[in-house]
Amino acid sequence: MTHKQKKMLARVGAALAIFIVVEIIAHTGLVEGEHGLWIQFGLFLVPYLIAGYDVLGRAVHGITHGQPFDENLLMSIATIGAFALVFFPEAEPHMAEGAAVMLFYQVGEFFEEYAVGRTRRSITEMMDIAPDYANIMRDGDLVQVDPYEVAIGDEIVVKPGERIPLDGIVVDGASQLDTSALTGESVPRVVEAGVAVVSGCVNMTGVLTVRATKPFDQSTVSRILELVEEASEKKGRTEAFITRFARYYTPIVVGLAAIIAFASPVLFGQSWTDSIKGALIFLVVSCPCALVISVPLSFFSGIGAASRAGIMVKGSVYLEALAAAETVVFDKTGTLTNGTFNVVAVHTAEGVAPDLVLSYAAHAEAYSDHPIALSVKASYSGVIDRDQIARVEERSGMGIAADIDSHAVLVGNDKLMEAEGIDFKNCELVGTILYVALDGRHIGHIVIADVLKDDAEAAVRDLHAVGVKRIVMLTGDREEVAAAVADRLGIDEFHAQLMPGDKVSRVERLMARNDAANASGPAFGKASSKRFGARFGHREGTLAFVGDGINDAPVLMRSDVGIAMGAMGSDAAIEAADVVLMDDKPSNIARTVTIARKTMAIVWQNIIFAIGVKVVIMILALPFIGIATMWLAVFGDVGVACLAILNSMRALRLGR
Repeated sequence: MTHKQKKMLARVGAALAIFIVVEIIAHTGLVEGEHGLWIQFGLFLVPYLIAGYDVLGRAVHGITHGQPFDENLLMSIATIGAFALVFFPEAEPHMAEGAAVMLFYQVGEFFEEYAVGRTRRSITEMMDIAPDYANIMRDGDLVQVDPYEVAIGDEIVVKPGERIPLDGIVVDGASQLDTSALTGESVPRVVEAGVAVVSGCVNMTGVLTVRATKPFDQSTVSRILELVEEASEKKGRTEAFITRFARYYTPIVVGLAAIIAFASPVLFGQSWTDSIKGALIFLVVSCPCALVISVPLSFFSGIGAASRAGIMVKGSVYLEALAAAETVVFDKTGTLTNGTFNVVAVHTAEGVAPDLVLSYAAHAEAYSDHPIALSVKASYSGVIDRDQIARVEERSGMGIAADIDSHAVLVGNDKLMEAEGIDFKNCELVGTILYVALDGRHIGHIVIADVLKDDAEAAVRDLHAVGVKRIVMLTGDREEVAAAVADRLGIDEFHAQLMPGDKVSRVERLMARNDAANASGPAFGKASSKRFGARFGHREGTLAFVGDGINDAPVLMRSDVGIAMGAMGSDAAIEAADVVLMDDKPSNIARTVTIARKTMAIVWQNIIFAIGVKVVIMILALPFIGIATMWLAVFGDVGVACLAILNSMRALRLGR
């Protein structure tokens, strides 16, 4: 609890204690006689002013600065009016109700302050990931410098217990990293020399030397902090509508209260005291606090819950759009797959050991930096002896011919085998097939493929489980590779051999298809639903695109919701995206959709509940009905607001 919250709690607590004492005095008859009523007036005025002096001050400030119509004015008019009824001899005194309205209004304000503070803490916990310093060697000494002073290529020493200050590559040491602040994962990540690390992670065990690959202002931690700052600025349509609603709603309510107070005696023959009392009750119950507070708080809490799970949502507008997602489109490489080539199988001729095939292939590729060559060399467990390599000749578009340890070795595709007249066996597996021939004889082949991420299957399965109707994959890879990936993952539709521009046009067609599907069906139901969605939220059947590379940036911007991989994704993709997965796990997309939908459910629960209760009490407060009391109005305002706030705070638990 903050210092401000403690002061507010102390003030409200003191006012409540005095109010209870005064109420006891008033009901026990200790203050009676000719001046008893005015003594009670003065006594009830004490807790009223202690609790509400700031509300009265804000109302005066709004009037003098040309912005009078807000909840402070409603509370001020209603409570002052309740005290003013003492001047009408025929009216029942309502000082207790006036003091109670202000007191419990402040109780509601305290709940709001506490709830917002708790929600803000859940988000700003991520602000603690920002490192205060970086350790670098200068003149043989380890010194602490500002992370902004570290240049690309500088080597940073990270001790156990310290945060990694900049993105980089481990050049020395081995350790375990706590990545929970970024990814929400509780399992430590093991790192060693050659492994890429991102800023904001906590070094747990050994000392690491990290070579910086990005300046601090472009590092992962800086991007996260920017996303946190931007998130609160982008309001969803529902939230923005509530803000506009409150702006026009308050002056209308004041006008209606004036009509009730001054027109009822003329039109319905009501007494002036009853009319004024009904108008005051109307003002109290009509205060829009429950809506103005709970709706933004619900979105804020939903974003906080997502951030705790390592999912950065850049604003409530995107949370709202994601809740309506019916189609999720995936890029393949780097999104559903790891984005790196790996040896997935080694098939050999009879009597040939797999390690022998890998050995000759690795030696033949010894001088190549091609990703396929690197994957072969990484898979070979032995030591490459370059002294054995007498000659290496690259065959353009086919492979490599080399003399290794006095043997003629060929490593390449089927075209190379055919060109050399070597019989070989076709492989049924999908991927890049690297055939190996020794002295004119095929001895085996190596299957190289981009390996699926561990949770790719779970990602597709979970999205279907949460109600996403169609899952599509777009890729620039070959048709047969795309078909194999789609079949294995259970993807509904795929399109292969696409250029970045082709991806944009495909997404636009899918979005148009969504619109056409949502426009079909029963005319009244669909038309009214579309109008409702256009007025209060996103259109039905939104499309989310998931990508990681710079080539995905145009599609991320064009889609209804762009989702990027945050850990290893390109800066362009992260900037273009609306949602960033800091752990690069596609399985978290279904989790994000669930958080978004539950958040929207809480938002609409608050809207319907608050408006429903207030409308009922407003009707009961009309002078010609006259059933509602000031205490019922207190519940309609403060009680409903507190319940809505508590309901909004449920969104904080959605990410757990």
